Amino acid sequence: MAIRGPRLEFAVGAFLLLALASLLVLAIASTNGKFGFGGGNTYPLKARFSTIGQLRPSAPIKVGGVVVGSVADIQLDPVKYDSIVTLSINKRYDMPADTAAGIFTAGLLGESYIGLQPGGDVEILKPGDEIVFTQSAVDLMQLVGKYMFSGGPKPAEDGAGAETPAADAAPTDPTPPSTEDTP
Repeated sequence: MAIRGPRLEFAVGAFLLLALASLLVLAIASTNGKFGFGGGNTYPLKARFSTIGQLRPSAPIKVGGVVVGSVADIQLDPVKYDSIVTLSINKRYDMPADTAAGIFTAGLLGESYIGLQPGGDVEILKPGDEIVFTQSAVDLMQLVGKYMFSGGPKPAEDGAGAETPAADAAPTDPTPPSTEDTP
């Protein structure tokens, strides 16, 4: 029969504490340090977009590459069928009234984020105000499809309606013959 010693009990206890600490670190990392308490350090702004692409709630909001907030909510306007995005901006950052917002993608296939371009207006947006100047998301797959399947230039046709092969065309020399006097 095995006798439990104090070393074995200490090792099991240390292992359990290490496992609990790992779970706590994982929980904090998965919430990006935001636990949903309080929420008193942000203020809401609204922005209206015709297309939001792959934008999701909790997507970052950046000014010059620096995160200044996150997307709080996305709703559909039942009258105009635009997407109304609620932005949660950190109170440390006051946005001018002529701030512009655009939806961009980090890299070619990265996450979508909202980029803000502050203007020069002295008036500041108040909580609940709407950002008027917006730029919708660009759908890269739609652009690639248009480029690939746009049908390129049509081949040249002669007067009878038949195509003239490029190999049968008479070569032309784009440079005129030299008219210089030779000594």
